[in-house]
Amino acid sequence: MEYGCIAEHLGHSFSKSIHEKIDSYDYVLREVPKTELDAFMRARAFQGINVTIPYKQDVIPYLDALSETAKDIGAVNTIVNRDGKLFGDNTDFGGMTALIRRMGLDLSGKKVLVLGTGGTSRTAVAVAQRLGCAWVRQVSRTAKDGVLTYADVYEKHTDTQIILNTTPAGMFPKIDDMPIRPEAFPALEGVADAIFNPLRSKLVLSSRAAGVPAEGGLYMLVAQAVLAAKRFTEKTYAPELTDTVFQALLREKENLVLIGMPGSGKTTVGKRAAETLGRTFVDLDDEIVRRAGCPIPEIFAKQGEKAFRDLETEITRETAARSGLVIATGGGCVLREENVRFLRMNGRLLFLDRPLEQLLPTDDRPTANSKEKICALYETRLPIYRAAADAVIRSDGDASRAAEAVCKQFLEVISL
Repeated sequence: MEYGCIAEHLGHSFSKSIHEKIDSYDYVLREVPKTELDAFMRARAFQGINVTIPYKQDVIPYLDALSETAKDIGAVNTIVNRDGKLFGDNTDFGGMTALIRRMGLDLSGKKVLVLGTGGTSRTAVAVAQRLGCAWVRQVSRTAKDGVLTYADVYEKHTDTQIILNTTPAGMFPKIDDMPIRPEAFPALEGVADAIFNPLRSKLVLSSRAAGVPAEGGLYMLVAQAVLAAKRFTEKTYAPELTDTVFQALLREKENLVLIGMPGSGKTTVGKRAAETLGRTFVDLDDEIVRRAGCPIPEIFAKQGEKAFRDLETEITRETAARSGLVIATGGGCVLREENVRFLRMNGRLLFLDRPLEQLLPTDDRPTANSKEKICALYETRLPIYRAAADAVIRSDGDASRAAEAVCKQFLEVISL
């Protein structure tokens, strides 16, 4: 192994994909059980590695030297082997700084909470201090010296202005978790979450819903990887490389999600868009039929609409957790706020808006099997679709033209 990343578990790591976009060296993901870490580090059989949970502090005794940043923080995420000597650095520091600056957050003179007490939390504290915060504390579920509990925070520190999350709460597969309630902090100015899978955690989405700027950790992950690559290769990369790799990775990972009325063409347009983009297409209604083993009208007739909606939510959650898909939703999928949240975690929602006069009733849609039902649904759902959508795509019945517009919108507007 020349270059790579070590951790106890790396099943959902993006690191290999990122480093392949940075340079041409071979980068390997290596899961190292705790019982094998000592032998791995003593062998020194690598040129450069990244280190992640839970080894950012455990590797330090094996190193011959530390950068000042790593020494001050007490955590290492990048190790370089120079003629048998191991040098440790912390490029997470530069990565988190880059994320905060990208968000436009000003920490100068601010009150900051860092959620978590692991290696990344130490980095977040150091970043906050370097950026001039007036006050910063770590937060943990259990009381420790100098560390606040969440009960302490809710009782005495709701005037916090910046929250930096370094806990795994909300990380895939436990996407329903959230470490803290952003709406409890009326002075909150920004939330940066180190979690990058999903792209937008529940904390990020809840913060945005409360009107607070928030972003996940993908940009931080890319920025620290570029800094690590500089240590590995001793090359100077173009200043725009971080943004270039970030945009490419986000475009690769983000789902394109089509929402809209029954009969608006989501399936037809979605299939064409998926073919153009070279992506897998998933129709949530088809997945429901497959799981239930019967057509949707039969589910409605035998089990009722609630049973259908519950199954729809279950399948939406599972599908939305995947990445790089084109997803066509059922017409009523976005009626549940939790479904919208699931879809937004890894996706961009585009409302395929077809004129009411072009929406035709069909027997396979129990809520839209007559013109009267369609008209009533359209009036009720139109504001819901618009509120859920990141963009509106006008569809006049020409599927090719609509698919082209969908692809153009998806490829041109890339943001977290």
